[in-house]
Amino acid sequence: MKQFCRVITVLSFFVSILGGSQPLWAQQQPRSKIKASAIRVEMIQSDEVSLPAEFQVALYENLIQQLEKENSWHVYREGDQNSNKVAGLVVLHNTVRGFTQGSERKRQVTTVAGATSITVHCQFTDSDGKVLLERDLKGKVRFFGANLKATNDFAKKAAALARQSLSNS
Repeated sequence: MKQFCRVITVLSFFVSILGGSQPLWAQQQPRSKIKASAIRVEMIQSDEVSLPAEFQVALYENLIQQLEKENSWHVYREGDQNSNKVAGLVVLHNTVRGFTQGSERKRQVTTVAGATSITVHCQFTDSDGKVLLERDLKGKVRFFGANLKATNDFAKKAAALARQSLSNS
């Protein structure tokens, strides 16, 4: 009985410390947003991983489409000379770090096997190359849909990261 009372006391102590809300590790102050007037998206690199050409193109095109759709700043493509004149330009570099090409047929039959996933390292820099933000994002298609749907999943996550981390003002 004494041991049970000690356990309850210890648990009560931890609940009172945490205040019944978020754990202490989750109560971080939100970072201030990075000021950006425009984004230039560099071509997707896949030096470490063998990535089929259609996936590389789909990653790039879906990323640009999602950034234009979800955010209020102008999006430039790699090589666009007009971006060199923009003050407050943020450059987005992407490197594929992992790729597993699944099977659409296996997903249709089993809905458990055949998942496709792409892991991409996203790095936001200023125009001088100073790193502002880095994050690994994963695009997946697990159940139904074409393998290229994983590229759209990644693009949505990257656009959301930009929206959360960058400010147009």
